Amino acid sequence: MLIPITQEKFEQLIPLVASAEQYQYYWGKTEDFLRRALISFILVVLFYLLGLLLRETDSLRLLTQIIGGLYWFWSPIYSASLKNAEYRRQAYCFFWRGKILDVYLTEEIVRTQEEVDKLGRLLRVENRERRINLEVGDKEGYLARIQAPVAPIHRNLKPGQAVELLVLSNQRNLGPKLKVTDAYVPRLNLWVGLYPYLRRDVFWDVREQLRVRYSKNPNNPPPRPYPKRPTTRFSRNY
Repeated sequence: MLIPITQEKFEQLIPLVASAEQYQYYWGKTEDFLRRALISFILVVLFYLLGLLLRETDSLRLLTQIIGGLYWFWSPIYSASLKNAEYRRQAYCFFWRGKILDVYLTEEIVRTQEEVDKLGRLLRVENRERRINLEVGDKEGYLARIQAPVAPIHRNLKPGQAVELLVLSNQRNLGPKLKVTDAYVPRLNLWVGLYPYLRRDVFWDVREQLRVRYSKNPNNPPPRPYPKRPTTRFSRNY
């Protein structure tokens, strides 16, 4: 099932500014925070020295130091907003419902770094991560592959289970360069993906509206997996 989404609703689903889940994603681990904190310290010192060199006013020098000192805080917002912008530039957006065609594990290189061994030789070290892979499609055939870091609940993923996501493209007939978001598996109330593109609450509102329109039993929707929130009315042409 492929249903067009209006531009207004699309911009709510993939926000301009980072959502809570996206901010948490880019917040990272302890070492990521420490790296940002170090950069913040360097920026404060750099802006202070530049302010003295360029003879900036005290207020301007203070402002630049505050911006640099808060790098650890606003950097995840900036990174998530850049990633969202890549998807928000797509001209067409569709709600898609299909099924899982295959499930398998792989090991992917997530980071490479150079280290010096005891003999002084420069070595290239690869950090790998085990990932779950979902190949999804419908009666038209294969659509895309979705990856996520392996978690215990992924053991419950099986071929044939329904899956929902957004499909984006610059061509109305999709074409070969389509993009897909993280996927929702209703049976498990589970999100699968490397990055949380979608606002969960807005996605739930959209799928519930579509279920009411297309379901044979519109008055008997499934239990809502997130706290009920006020919904806004929007065009019946998604």
